[in-house]
Amino acid sequence: MRPGFFAKEAMRSIKRNAIPSFAAMASVLVTVLVLGVFIPVVQATTGAANEVRGRVLVDVYLNTKAKDADVERVRQLIVDKADGVKNLQYVSKEEAYKAEQRKYPDLYELLGRNPLPDTFRITPDDPDDVLKIRDALSPEGVSGGREPVDGAIAKVATREDDTEKILTATNVVKWSMALLAILLVVASVLLISNTIRLSLFSRRREVEVMKLVGATDWFIRWPFVIEGVVLGALGGVLAIGLLLVGKVAFVDPLADSFALISAPQTINFGLLAALLLGASVMVSAAGSGLSLRRFLRV
Repeated sequence: MRPGFFAKEAMRSIKRNAIPSFAAMASVLVTVLVLGVFIPVVQATTGAANEVRGRVLVDVYLNTKAKDADVERVRQLIVDKADGVKNLQYVSKEEAYKAEQRKYPDLYELLGRNPLPDTFRITPDDPDDVLKIRDALSPEGVSGGREPVDGAIAKVATREDDTEKILTATNVVKWSMALLAILLVVASVLLISNTIRLSLFSRRREVEVMKLVGATDWFIRWPFVIEGVVLGALGGVLAIGLLLVGKVAFVDPLADSFALISAPQTINFGLLAALLLGASVMVSAAGSGLSLRRFLRV
């Protein structure tokens, strides 16, 4: 194997076939550019959906006459019966009253008493388990109504309608984003591969002549693979440069104003650039090598 010779042949081929080479490079550039925009958007959207899902809670309200012993018994009951509890927070009626009084001072001054109950606030490990936790602590009775598993519990609330809407909406967002990401990646690979294939088709006679004079498959293939690497790298670097300009000029100045843009779940730009460059080089090289197989069968 002579790397220098193959590299010179690849460079000579790019100059000799400037238009097809430019088309392949432009295809890589556009594809990487779209992926570079779409990947952070998918991550930010999915992160926002997960944040909304993280706010889904189960509230266990105790009777207003519940004693300390009742509170401890219900706490143990929650630990024993409810699976998938990530965090269990106890909010006493006094704490709840102070919090609400700060929000609505005039209203609570007129009220003159504390109508709020002691509450256990349950955060589930998985938001999808919120209804299971509710059912474990307040199963549906024969009459269709819900009956708490302990007499000290007044009500187990999940804001059922809101919870189901949030879970459904966020699941739709997450799965839609995942499906779009897969479709975009597949479309990108096909676009780059087809562009390279068209470029190779215009040079099929060149390959046939080399085969007829006795060149081996890999002797013919290496310059095309190196050519794919060079075009993929050029397209990837140009796309990353444009992404960097867009980030510095438009995204960074808006990050302080829009939480979605500065979402911590969004991939680091350096890592994103490395992934995009690696993917563009690999897909282009693989596309060149694999697409050439058809023309080697002379």
